[in-house]
Amino acid sequence: MADAKVIPFDDDRSRGATGKGAARRRGTGGGARRKAEPVGAGDVREVKPLPVREAEPADPAGEGREGWERRVAGGLAFLRRRLTGEYEIDEFGYDEELTDQVLMSVLRPIAEKYFRVEVKGVENIPSEGGALIVSNHSGTLPLDGLMLQVAVHDNHPAGRHLRLLAADLVFMLPVVNELARKAGHTLACAEDAQRLLEGGELVGVMPEGFKGIGKPFSERYKLQRFGRGGFVSTALRAGTPIVPCSIVGAEEIYPMIGNARTLARVLGFPYFPITPTFPWLGPLGAVPLPTKWTIQFGEPIPTDGYPPEAAEDPMLMFNLTDQVREQIQHTLYKLLVQRRSVFF
Repeated sequence: MADAKVIPFDDDRSRGATGKGAARRRGTGGGARRKAEPVGAGDVREVKPLPVREAEPADPAGEGREGWERRVAGGLAFLRRRLTGEYEIDEFGYDEELTDQVLMSVLRPIAEKYFRVEVKGVENIPSEGGALIVSNHSGTLPLDGLMLQVAVHDNHPAGRHLRLLAADLVFMLPVVNELARKAGHTLACAEDAQRLLEGGELVGVMPEGFKGIGKPFSERYKLQRFGRGGFVSTALRAGTPIVPCSIVGAEEIYPMIGNARTLARVLGFPYFPITPTFPWLGPLGAVPLPTKWTIQFGEPIPTDGYPPEAAEDPMLMFNLTDQVREQIQHTLYKLLVQRRSVFF
């Protein structure tokens, strides 16, 4: 198999023309119009009714065949590019074509049919330029990050892609490491995040980390500590807005009622969850519960008005971090009050 072509992250070629949300231009008709001749007062013309033309019946079978043929042709072209290496990845390993054609196609039915994700406030995400989306983290397994990625791509008018910052463990696991890179995820470090933001990308971060995703079910929807505010410092350096995001529904997919700490240490995991179904039901216990999700994006918090040295001000970072955290927590409580049921 040929090697994929690697393009630098700061390549000045625009991706907007090839994205799902690219605007389509419609041409106007260019046919010439003939000027009508005046009719004299004494002229009498017989007006004949236009013949009624019966509409031709639609051929749904034909349309289905054409659509099927187009899908097959597109699939074969995709496979050819995979085999010949005629596809592009950026310096982080992000493969946009694979993400759109394969990964999103797998995750989309889960988001739409299984979790029935409802997205609110997507207009708060900028249509272009860098922005940092900060979200709560929960669910025992990081499915909330994947559903957030689908929510942004499929609901934003510009069809933007979300580049998630992931923990070291993600890039230490076989198979998962490669898939995460292909999907646009990168290591949760300030350097990578700043380069992505300055390159005009949407970057997603979940500051709670393992403290949030691995918390017991009794502490659901209670935000854990947001670290030392490193994400705020990164946004200040890049001059990009911070968009708070609240996710309701992920807490209940794997209700964590216990933690086998000894087994977790042996396996090198931050925790080993015990739920009402896992490990008692074996592989079946790893199936998440079909909860109803809501993802809401709040109003962006601008950072471009601060001076460059603001990123080194610990008090400013603390205040902005607390502002983002409080906004996410308040929205979580509001969504919980509005929710009729965990599953509906």
